[in-house]
Amino acid sequence: MHTPVTIYPVTGLPEVKPGDNLAELLLRALQAQGLPLEDQDVLVVAQKVVSKAEGNRVPLADIEPSPRARDWAERWERDARMVELVLRESRRIVRMERGLIITETRHGFICANAGIDLSNSGEDEMAVLLPEDSDRSARRLREDIRERCGRDVAVIVADSFGRPWRSGLTQVALGLAGLEPLADLRGEPDVDGRPLHVTIIALADELASAADLVCGKINRVPMGIVRGFTGKRGEGSGQDLLRDADQDLFR
Repeated sequence: MHTPVTIYPVTGLPEVKPGDNLAELLLRALQAQGLPLEDQDVLVVAQKVVSKAEGNRVPLADIEPSPRARDWAERWERDARMVELVLRESRRIVRMERGLIITETRHGFICANAGIDLSNSGEDEMAVLLPEDSDRSARRLREDIRERCGRDVAVIVADSFGRPWRSGLTQVALGLAGLEPLADLRGEPDVDGRPLHVTIIALADELASAADLVCGKINRVPMGIVRGFTGKRGEGSGQDLLRDADQDLFR
């Protein structure tokens, strides 16, 4: 018998500011909703509120663009300060073309603009960076929740990424705690009894995308709870979802 999965938005959260305690804000909002946490819930949190709470923001007024950033910005009518910040936050430039910058961040993520965003930042011309360590952020939030209410939940820190050869954005797990991010089905039989050879499911990404159905940038709902998920629990890492360089056919 399959267990149904239910997804709840966490509503009523205030604008998150540097120094805010996300566990406290979460539990207060859930109390107002009449929706207490349960053991084995999966809490999906938007990267942006994690970064804002941790103070991982940069005013564009503090950025002095380099000649490279100025040249690129002038060519494609972009903000040179933003371009400079993207270059600074990148380990490697994957592609710069037609006004788009795809980079490998210091964390190893391949994404547009090093994951930097100006939307929903709380202030004009304030850039929000990715968390310094999304796994650490997830662990801290999970531990804080357990200390405050005694519930054992998994936590995913998620962000919106584009995908090569596919239009539109989807959610991916940057960091996590209390969850195995991958389900390795290699060697398992399919319905006809033939063993699977390459099937590895990105469960953490699927959970992040599922929660986004009730969250999202426009709705101003940065947290969601997935209840009923029966996948393997453990102490995985968001880094487990990154493809090794020697297996990257497009590098």
